[in-house]
Amino acid sequence: MAGKYYEDLTTGMSFEHEPGRTVTETDNLLFTTLTLNPQPLHLDAEFAKNSIHGQILVNSLFTLSLVVGLSVGDTTLGTTLGNLGFDKTTFPNPVFLGDTIRVQTRVIDRRESQTKQDRGIITFEHIGKNQRQEIVCSCTRGAMMMRKTK
Repeated sequence: MAGKYYEDLTTGMSFEHEPGRTVTETDNLLFTTLTLNPQPLHLDAEFAKNSIHGQILVNSLFTLSLVVGLSVGDTTLGTTLGNLGFDKTTFPNPVFLGDTIRVQTRVIDRRESQTKQDRGIITFEHIGKNQRQEIVCSCTRGAMMMRKTK
């Protein structure tokens, strides 16, 4: 697997994830309807046209999922045992249909598990930017990671 083990991840390590991903109308429509979110800002072009954004706004939880998802190949693919939580999640700028999102990740903390020798806890900071280099999402994520040695 491409993911890093606990021992491979050091505080301060950073990643520039490639490729980016362009958000489509289908992405937003499917995510929004699959999660039963009836917000017309995400679904109704006429309603959204009259909003402060003037167009459909991409569901922020899709944005968060995309930002984390774009990081998986370089960081946790096959080596995570699960997410422990998401903290300090912000969406300082909106995402619109057709925006391309790129992600940077930094390891901001690490610690060994106090109860399980086969794992450790890594804290990642993910920052998603659009094609204009505007931050559209940032979050801090705790991940329980496998260890190479037990």
